[in-house]
Amino acid sequence: MSQTAGLARLGSRRQTLHQEGGSVGVTRAEEFEGLRPLLFAIAYRILGSVSEAEDAVQETWLRYAATPTQPTSTRAFLSAVVTRISIDVLRSARVRREQYVGEWFPEPLLTDPYEDPARSAELADSVSMAALLLLERLSPLERAVFVLREVFGFGFAEIASAVGRSEAACRQLAVRARHHMEAGRPRFEADRREREELAERFFDAIREGDVDGLRELLAADVQIIGDSGGKAPQWGSGIFGAEKVARVLAAFVTPFVRIGVVVEPHEVNGEPGAIFRDRDGKVVTTLTLDVLGGRIQTIRAVLNPDKLGHLGPVADAWAVLREANQARRPTD
Repeated sequence: MSQTAGLARLGSRRQTLHQEGGSVGVTRAEEFEGLRPLLFAIAYRILGSVSEAEDAVQETWLRYAATPTQPTSTRAFLSAVVTRISIDVLRSARVRREQYVGEWFPEPLLTDPYEDPARSAELADSVSMAALLLLERLSPLERAVFVLREVFGFGFAEIASAVGRSEAACRQLAVRARHHMEAGRPRFEADRREREELAERFFDAIREGDVDGLRELLAADVQIIGDSGGKAPQWGSGIFGAEKVARVLAAFVTPFVRIGVVVEPHEVNGEPGAIFRDRDGKVVTTLTLDVLGGRIQTIRAVLNPDKLGHLGPVADAWAVLREANQARRPTD
């Protein structure tokens, strides 16, 4: 059953709500829609996948719709359900990821649908590519506990109910997860304005094929890493060093621009980045930039078409590359 059909079928079932934020006469469907951004935000951080997070949210709705009684706190109930579903999905996804071809990156997220001014820093940090890759090192339970506690500020009683462990066990999971995350974080980060200005200069330089300009923006040990999943052109096992990265970027991107590929700057996973679209507006790849100490430290490209479909129609990256190669000038 589709999400729209499910909501329509149950839209007439009005409930009198007694939980936090509830009001008389609000339907279950309406309240669920109000909590959908939070549920997606939890699921995405646990799973690192837009499509799997959306599926987890839809399954949460179906279970909520089938619940005969109204929970005391709908927010706590739905957050627990989506967490349990996400943990189960992650456990099976781990097996697939172990067999993944090449580097595995999360699916790029352009906009986090959930906002909470009181936790804006935690929300922004937790959705970055770097943070999501650190979360991959945790066990599914550690990851869920960390997300609920450190990102969304849930109490340990709610977390214990969500993951099926005692409060004491959840506290231990939180400590272990926090230790692993802090050990992998960079010692310092650029402020937002500095990152945006550096990213603007970076994308101007790659459009123009300006090797010298690019070199000035890159850390000495910068690296490009791509996730193609074996289904798109690959950056190899990684390209390292400012000189090599600058030359590779200029050599690859300039011919793309000549054949009509548009470099569309866009925040990706809360970081400066861009979407590359072909002349028909189809998505070729996304880039995200990790900025540390006033220089770009890591450039991550997601080329796997399976991870780009939620951004719009996806281009044939192999065809785009062939056309770009044909457009190269002898001096390129």
